[in-house]
Amino acid sequence: MSQPVQFASMVAPSKLATLNRLRKFSRLLDSAIGIPGTKFRFGLDPILGLIPGAGDFLGTVLSAYLVIEAARLGLPKETLLKMVSNIVLESAVGTLPVVGDLFDVAWKANTKNFELVEAHLNIPQAVEKKNPWFIFLLIAGLFIFSVGILAISFFTLKLLISVITG
Repeated sequence: MSQPVQFASMVAPSKLATLNRLRKFSRLLDSAIGIPGTKFRFGLDPILGLIPGAGDFLGTVLSAYLVIEAARLGLPKETLLKMVSNIVLESAVGTLPVVGDLFDVAWKANTKNFELVEAHLNIPQAVEKKNPWFIFLLIAGLFIFSVGILAISFFTLKLLISVITG
């Protein structure tokens, strides 16, 4: 990831503050905890994914914050859609027991999404006029998806419990 100093001369102070906040947030979710003696890092998102039923829902809701802030920064629709697709992939695969948790650790959707924000702010572009309906529908769709993930997780958990208890 790039250092904040690189952007100081190219980004307005308010955007720089937002960028620094998003950097810390994505790091918290994806790579805040390092395993001593290795380069392996993970964050809060894969830990939340271990909570049966609600973990992937919570991870998706937290990840949506990056998309909302990216929209406020004026990122184009295509980039916002890419960000949401990163979250959807991580959340969908994350619902699979064990494999999903390992995928959560490796995929790091929040880091990928922060890099998309960073790349956008690094290239001076004409700012696209924000469409509040597009942003609303994008976030609403992500929320509906996350509720679906929550429902699937609960049904899967209920099925596993019934299979185990007979």
